Amino acid sequence: MIDYSIYFRYDDGIKLEVGELLTTERHQFIISLLKKQGTIKLQELVDLLHASESTIRRDLVQLEEMKALKRVHGGAALLQRKGLEPSTMEKQNKAIVEKQSIAKLGSSFVETNDCIYLDAGTTISEMIPYLKDKNVTVLTNGLMHIPKLIELEIKTVLVGGTIKFSTNAVVGSTAVQFLNEYRFDKCFLGMNGIHQEMGFTTPDPEEALMKKKALQLSNESYVLADSSKLNEATFAKVADVSDAIILTDRNNEDAIAQFKKNPKIKVVTI
Repeated sequence: MIDYSIYFRYDDGIKLEVGELLTTERHQFIISLLKKQGTIKLQELVDLLHASESTIRRDLVQLEEMKALKRVHGGAALLQRKGLEPSTMEKQNKAIVEKQSIAKLGSSFVETNDCIYLDAGTTISEMIPYLKDKNVTVLTNGLMHIPKLIELEIKTVLVGGTIKFSTNAVVGSTAVQFLNEYRFDKCFLGMNGIHQEMGFTTPDPEEALMKKKALQLSNESYVLADSSKLNEATFAKVADVSDAIILTDRNNEDAIAQFKKNPKIKVVTI
């Protein structure tokens, strides 16, 4: 028998036995568990709550309509807070396999002798090993990229400006002005939110300005993001979702199908 009290604060006075859970109590359990884990699989909820798959699916639909969570392939995830941005340390160990595959896909669009912009970010960083033999010139605001670029002896220009410590990015008005002096064959951007109506978004307005400027100065633009970012919107808009090609994984098939229905949106999956 499961002791559900481990998932709730003890001062709530909740200690439920299997079979006693009402809809509202299941909802509370799901949200409490999501707050602890960040994501949860549908089958995990079925097993924990001893409920049918159809019941749990209905619960997740209702909670999504209440804007308490968002459904993802095979389960659910917490909604992002609009202005909250995880640090590089927090992001670098999440969705590693997906990031590496998306980065490899991104590198396939780079041609020999291209001049490219690499945005700060953990997914973008995974592109660098694939650039070694392409004789590219890289301009970047991502300080975390520099050791790899130096090791592989890739010609690099580093943006000047203010260092944002949490994401190891160079930002600010000086950095935007710096970018104005360059033009790119392609730019590769990370993004926190990708939404059909809200567009490409990121929590920090200063980083949004950098991404927007790089996109404006590039012949071709690519946004690299794992599929958990689809149908998310954070604080600061970068561009319309039709302004760049989205490179992502297949783990959020419902969202990808919705995006692909719009002929103005280009999505490429690994």
